[in-house]
Amino acid sequence: MEVIGFIAAALIGVSLALIGGGGSIITVPVLVYLFSIPPALATSYSLFIVGFSSLAGAYKNYKQGCINFKTVLLFGTSSVTTAYLTRLLIIPQIPKVFTIGTLQLTESFAIMIIFGILMLGASFSMISKRHIPYHHQNELDIFLLLSCGIGIGLITGLLGAGGGFLLIPALVLIMKLPMKEAIGTSLLIIAFNCLIGFMGDIGRYNVQWLFLLSITIISVSGIIIGDVLNKKINGEKLKKAFGWFTLTVSICIIVTEMLNIEK
Repeated sequence: MEVIGFIAAALIGVSLALIGGGGSIITVPVLVYLFSIPPALATSYSLFIVGFSSLAGAYKNYKQGCINFKTVLLFGTSSVTTAYLTRLLIIPQIPKVFTIGTLQLTESFAIMIIFGILMLGASFSMISKRHIPYHHQNELDIFLLLSCGIGIGLITGLLGAGGGFLLIPALVLIMKLPMKEAIGTSLLIIAFNCLIGFMGDIGRYNVQWLFLLSITIISVSGIIIGDVLNKKINGEKLKKAFGWFTLTVSICIIVTEMLNIEK
């Protein structure tokens, strides 16, 4: 299972390089189901892995002039702050066991079910054939920008996911960035969100640094592989294929967790 996990870690980087997001959504399931990492700790590890992988991808895009730093500053301020405060203040307050009606649920169950639902949304976004339309700016743009930043920061903080599948449409629709520039900008924002969010976890967990750095290095190597494949593979077809893969994984997560709760 660990061999499959290492291959999946490389796919995280490949996806980030090719489509600017999506890959980070599978990081937590890979850590939980293939490496037997507890879900709460897996969200923390995911922040580190996705953060450095996205940073490597952002550097590649920076060299190509595909990062809008003004947008990083505007969008990143709200999302980074939210991600950090979520890890520092909200995560420690989540109970290990809580009750809904007659059901007694665990923190681990809640994390994985929410993750499964989030992955469903991500898969539909990647499978969809719709093109993201441009629109004229209006007085609500700044409000929408801040709201999206807070929402993505909350997702990053709670679940350790970069939120690229939401971030890229937001950058195109609200900031009217070209797609290539949106991908590069998205990667840098994701990197800041995840790495600063991880800082909110410092001292909370006993981190297995050798394991974490190994997975991160493999994921970063996936960025390099993705750069090579980017010249040979149609990105839109790959995005759709990855969307179907994500849909399958999300259904498996939800079914597995629901079966476990019945035991």
